Amino acid sequence: MKFDLSGQWNLSSPEMPDMIIPAQLPGDNYSALFNAGIIPDPYYGKNEEIVQKYRKYKWSFKRDFEVSAEMLAKKYIYLEVSMADTFIDCRINGKKVFSGKNAFTAYRPEIRKLLKEGTNNIEFIFYPVEAEAEKYAETLPVRYPMIHVCRVPNMNLVRKAHCHGGWDWNIILMVSGIYEPVILNCTDYARIETIYAVQKHEKNAVKVTAFADIYAEKNEKITVTFKFNGEIREVKEVIEAGKNTVKTEFTVKNPRLWWPAGYGTPELYDLTVSTPDTSFSRNIGLREIEIINEKDEFGTSFGFRVNGTDIFAKGANWVPCDAMPSRHTPERYESLIDSAVKANMNMLRVWGGGQYEKDIFYDICDKKGILLYHDLMFSCSLYPSTDDFIENVMDEIEYQIPRLKSHPSIAMWCGDNEGLGATGWYGGNRTQWLINYDRLNTAIGKAVKRLDPERVFWPSSPCGGPGSLNDGWHDDSCGDMHYWSVWQDCEPFSSYYNIKPRFCSEFGYASFPSMENIKNFCPENQLNAFSPVMDFHQRNFRGNSAIIGMFGSHFRMPESFEKVVYLSQLQQSIAIKTAVEYWRSLKPRCMGTLFWQLNEPWPVVGWSSLEYYGNWKQLMYHTKRFYAPLISVMYQDPEDKTYKLFCISDVDAKAKVSIELDVVDMTGKIIDTIKFKPVLAPGECRCIKTFKEKDFSAYPDTETFFVIRTNAESAKGNFAHENVFCRQPYKAFELPECDIKTKIKEIDNSFEITLSSDKAAFYVTLETPGVKGIFSDNSFMLLPGREKIVSFTVEQKITAAELEKIMTIEYLNSKK
Repeated sequence: MKFDLSGQWNLSSPEMPDMIIPAQLPGDNYSALFNAGIIPDPYYGKNEEIVQKYRKYKWSFKRDFEVSAEMLAKKYIYLEVSMADTFIDCRINGKKVFSGKNAFTAYRPEIRKLLKEGTNNIEFIFYPVEAEAEKYAETLPVRYPMIHVCRVPNMNLVRKAHCHGGWDWNIILMVSGIYEPVILNCTDYARIETIYAVQKHEKNAVKVTAFADIYAEKNEKITVTFKFNGEIREVKEVIEAGKNTVKTEFTVKNPRLWWPAGYGTPELYDLTVSTPDTSFSRNIGLREIEIINEKDEFGTSFGFRVNGTDIFAKGANWVPCDAMPSRHTPERYESLIDSAVKANMNMLRVWGGGQYEKDIFYDICDKKGILLYHDLMFSCSLYPSTDDFIENVMDEIEYQIPRLKSHPSIAMWCGDNEGLGATGWYGGNRTQWLINYDRLNTAIGKAVKRLDPERVFWPSSPCGGPGSLNDGWHDDSCGDMHYWSVWQDCEPFSSYYNIKPRFCSEFGYASFPSMENIKNFCPENQLNAFSPVMDFHQRNFRGNSAIIGMFGSHFRMPESFEKVVYLSQLQQSIAIKTAVEYWRSLKPRCMGTLFWQLNEPWPVVGWSSLEYYGNWKQLMYHTKRFYAPLISVMYQDPEDKTYKLFCISDVDAKAKVSIELDVVDMTGKIIDTIKFKPVLAPGECRCIKTFKEKDFSAYPDTETFFVIRTNAESAKGNFAHENVFCRQPYKAFELPECDIKTKIKEIDNSFEITLSSDKAAFYVTLETPGVKGIFSDNSFMLLPGREKIVSFTVEQKITAAELEKIMTIEYLNSKK
């Protein structure tokens, strides 16, 4: 018997004695203040500055609730609380129930004796994190340095999402609240804490051992029922007071395996475990996963093998989906992860400066076949290794790993984001910091391995692997790599060709969001790249000047702010495309690319491919193309200056491929076509042709470009891909003004848009301000004589005539 206390609570603060406002739990204090009209929208303009005083206040969430005689007739009543952020006291009917200091753990006190029949009162009191962190800092033997992009002091000393204190893409919003439902669990029996399964794969069968972690107040006999794959097992146990584990075994013959997106169907089985009055269900995916970290001719490899198949990881980094946790809705998670799948991603990296996500996040990843490279929640800073800090961390590890380990989507656990590298960032004695780091990291690693022995524990991202102290920013020979020289050091995009990573788990380039997004946070009189508001919504130290400064390497100077915005997104797309296409061509030397970043928690000038309001940037459409299952790419080798044409397949079947390399002039006329018909083995990457400069002597490099059209047939389906390659930057071309025409036809709940052009139009980009939807393709090449048909799936009712009226078209050569 469970009762959910979700809904309306009352929010108050002793610093605001005359204020009591409604607040939702699950939810946070800032959302309640905004909804009540106490504060303005923190995301608009420079309102962030106005709301900072509230982070120093103490907050109370309080409500009454009814308790029946039937509830009190139960032997035990547990209060179940998780994602309580961060320093908290809980009181029921004025009596203290528990205190907490970790947003990443859970609290489950037995409270029956504190309740009475009729009306009861519950209160959660949250103390200001900044003050608590400073108090803790004063007890420590040394000051532990912290990354400068987080602008709230001592955030590395508390177990809260580090990015709540700001980051170089995030607002400072030190929220308080509870982000999962508050539950009263009334029972006569021991409590199920979590369930999970361990798999042993054999020929045409999988042995599945199902486990239930059960907590009992005293010794008792209990019957635990397991249901899996149409079978039922009853296990009668005598359990002791405290934590117990009950298990049974199933054999699944001819199992339906779970596969990552693009490699097969992510099949799931339901596991349900019940006691006489409680049940707990979880989806189980049957799959084997290995981390391939072996010595080879290039150094030491890093990659993922699922069900015996080597997977090229294609994805991005994930950060919390909103700075206000009240907005972490199932719909939001579904939309973001669905976009990742539509863009041909198969992996996300849960970044260590954020949070362990809600169950719904992992459930969606399981269902959609998204693998997770999962950091533990430490990032870019040095952390204490004192006994009390490690004890606090162990509380979250003991809760989170059992909670999450049955999700087939989780591919590995990583100890932190850039923690190993941070030991050399802050001066002082690095050996001392390494000893401190090793003590904490080793304790975490041992706990993770004990709780989840089936998965690899990777010490840090980036690193060369267990026991390695390599420089993961410059050493591309082993493990995973973070490569930021193009953005941070202003290196040209061609610098990506100098790096041959085994796996690149961070690299990125920033851009402006769309004009529609900008107008949601920026007043009309501030629509300028260097206005105070636009600067305010750029959190990286290099600022908007870094974006515009790079224009000079690629484009001619734009004449309007709208064109600045367009070019910034195109530039971002070219940067990431350059890296990914080259690194994919290194397969199997390189076996994964996760760019920074998929999403953003507020409207910002940043690295995301999805804007805060869910719109796809140009980068997301390019991602869909450069992460396609079978692609052809062309680049100039930095060493011998030849031009290489590669065909790259991630298709687990032989593919018959047709490649047409069109040589095109600036009017869009095809002046030559070079054809190839390779047959690729499953998952093969092959250099199809190496061209010398003299091979193109008849085609001036500032007057011609290449369009690469690829079509393939295989037992796993047919594939088509189109790519463009230029030997000179776009600023070197005399690009013509084009006459682009469109025809729009409504088909069911979507639209078919047919586009044509009289000349070559580069990176044609459609936008629909005020109408949310996703195009099947965007930011594409449009040639004369080749109509382009694009579908547009909308989330609201609109007619073809209305769509035509609002739809805008931008392209590289346009003069507006």
